[in-house]
Amino acid sequence: MPGPELTSETIVPFIVDLFERRGADSYLGEAVTMSEHMLQGARLAEQEGAGDELVAAALLHDIGHYTGEFGDDYIDQGIDNHHDAAGAQVLAPFFPAVVSECARLHVAAKRYLCATDPGYFATLSPASVRTLGFQGGPMQAEEIGAFEANPYHAAAVRVRRWDEASKVPDTPTRAIRDYADLLQRVVDQRMDRDQSDRAT
Repeated sequence: MPGPELTSETIVPFIVDLFERRGADSYLGEAVTMSEHMLQGARLAEQEGAGDELVAAALLHDIGHYTGEFGDDYIDQGIDNHHDAAGAQVLAPFFPAVVSECARLHVAAKRYLCATDPGYFATLSPASVRTLGFQGGPMQAEEIGAFEANPYHAAAVRVRRWDEASKVPDTPTRAIRDYADLLQRVVDQRMDRDQSDRAT
């Protein structure tokens, strides 16, 4: 986990560095790299006319893979690295709740869709099917109710659908640095809201 030196001024350069330094990491056996996957997610969000916050959420939903200290073989060991919680922990101090919650809930959203959308399971890649097993499988009825009670569940479902569609080799995307201004804008808006709340 990053240390306390991260601030609203340094979080975006930190993220850009993660993408550029570790973006070529393999993505759980998929045919795209980690950065290709997340940049494709942002591209799909933009194509659907999503606002800055959801574009940021799609771009950053898997950032927890970069912060976890797990070996490359954790999938083979059947271990869930809890990258959803790790990513949310990094994002929550700086980004609006919808961004961190979409990161925290994107695994839950997969389980939710597998339980509620009869056609969704067929869209999963083999690697995503494999990880579903040790992420808890499709949700049970009580889990579905709890998920739907979260005010960000609909946004998380949108991000999850982009997530699943963002595994196509050789898809043109923008570079992470092209999103730096958008990310900083989203962070600054969160900081401004926090400051305004404290003033009232």
